[in-house]
Amino acid sequence: MLATVTTAVVRGIEAMPVEVEVDLGRGMMVFSTVGQPGTSVAEARTRVKAALDNCGFGFPQRRVTVNLAPAEVKKDSTGFDLPIAAGILAADGRLSEAQTEGTWMAGELSLDGRVRPIRGVLAMAERARREGARRIVVPAGNAAEARVVGGLQVLPLEHLSKLPEILDTPANSGEPAHPDDLDPAPEIDGNNDDLTDVRGQPVARRALEVAAAGAHNLLFLGPPGTGKTMLARRLPGILPCLETDQRLACSVIASVAGLLPPGQALMRRRPFRAPHHSVSDVALIGGGPWGRPGEVSLAHHGVLFLDELPEFKRHALEALRQPLEEGVVSLSRAAYSCRFPAEAMVVASMNPCPCGYLGHPRQPCTCTIAAARAYRGRVSGPLLDRIDLQVAVDPLGPADLRAAPPGEASTAVRARVEAARERQRRRSGRTNARLSPAEVLRHCRLEPRAERVLSAALERLSLSARAHDRVLRVARTIADLAGADEIGPEAVAEAIQYRQLDRDAVT
Repeated sequence: MLATVTTAVVRGIEAMPVEVEVDLGRGMMVFSTVGQPGTSVAEARTRVKAALDNCGFGFPQRRVTVNLAPAEVKKDSTGFDLPIAAGILAADGRLSEAQTEGTWMAGELSLDGRVRPIRGVLAMAERARREGARRIVVPAGNAAEARVVGGLQVLPLEHLSKLPEILDTPANSGEPAHPDDLDPAPEIDGNNDDLTDVRGQPVARRALEVAAAGAHNLLFLGPPGTGKTMLARRLPGILPCLETDQRLACSVIASVAGLLPPGQALMRRRPFRAPHHSVSDVALIGGGPWGRPGEVSLAHHGVLFLDELPEFKRHALEALRQPLEEGVVSLSRAAYSCRFPAEAMVVASMNPCPCGYLGHPRQPCTCTIAAARAYRGRVSGPLLDRIDLQVAVDPLGPADLRAAPPGEASTAVRARVEAARERQRRRSGRTNARLSPAEVLRHCRLEPRAERVLSAALERLSLSARAHDRVLRVARTIADLAGADEIGPEAVAEAIQYRQLDRDAVT
């Protein structure tokens, strides 16, 4: 007999329907899988056979052929275990066509029949709804995220032995619930990291606030121990909560990457990713044989922190150019093409030289001028051009460190950030960092005195056209924090002050 069960395979962050065709034929008992199965799919035969035996169904004493269609697409996911087992049961007469019709399935099987959570269920459920499926059977640990998708009945399965029973569940409307009703409200990233811990550093704290208000990229430059990493790790605490559409976008990426905790429907906090400097370009940008999202996409609507920026591989950093400019990663490979969203705030830190003490008031630098220039040269000019704020973090003396009062709390800073972002939302519907060139001309109106300040800075610093627009975007954010409709000379001067490396190049 022949039976067909529908499932899906995830490519990028999109799910593609796959028909699992199972044929029980005459001949020697052989279990073969065709249709470009990956290693985990080829191993499914062992898991499926043991699960069927241990659940009391038994394995058919027939020749079992499984075809995964379309055969031209490579498939590698443990989520094929459940649909293959269901197909064998249907082909053997244990499940009726009425039970499997209009039903998608996905799940990994343990040898005793338990159904384990898998990655990408949110994307699969969304595709199942678009394809007109009535319901979807998923592991119980993934049921919460599948229920986010409306118009689809979700059947959570804990054990393979219960499959015939839950397939007899009466159909319901599958009406969508509001995402915020399915999961606790989004949270601010606390982690006990508050700006009150930061002593001194008023310029760096102000730059952090400006970056948060406009979603700008930020680079901290300074000797070791000045608080660069400490400041960066407190950025999520001053960002607004995720909005509903942002929660959905982040949750799809986290589900595909296997980072959404079992039982949790949606992301509750903005992502904060801090990859080690040995990260490869594929791990940073995404791709690989199966098209997985990289760190810059995992940080979508959150923060990507690159500590010790010059220590990262040059080709990995250069691959960040397009995501920083466009907010997406476009990949074209021989086996697939896909796009990942990548609207992440990139926050980086670096030392001024290899030993780290160039310009330190108390610790002498041991590097030659050539070595310091070569060290900074590891980060290319085009990449630095895409970083809106470049800020020096100077060391504090022991007396200043002890005498400095506690800094302003993150809650107070976050209130100003939220007010500034609300102004941006009403004006353009997006953050200032994402304004197009046409929108920069429309929304970044300068007062006459501000025009003169900007013109003088352009001539003195030899800023590129891209840097010019980024200065305007930062100045627009500074004006938003001040509640001003037009950009004054003070906002432009402060924005230019944050082009630290441009100023160093001419001094």
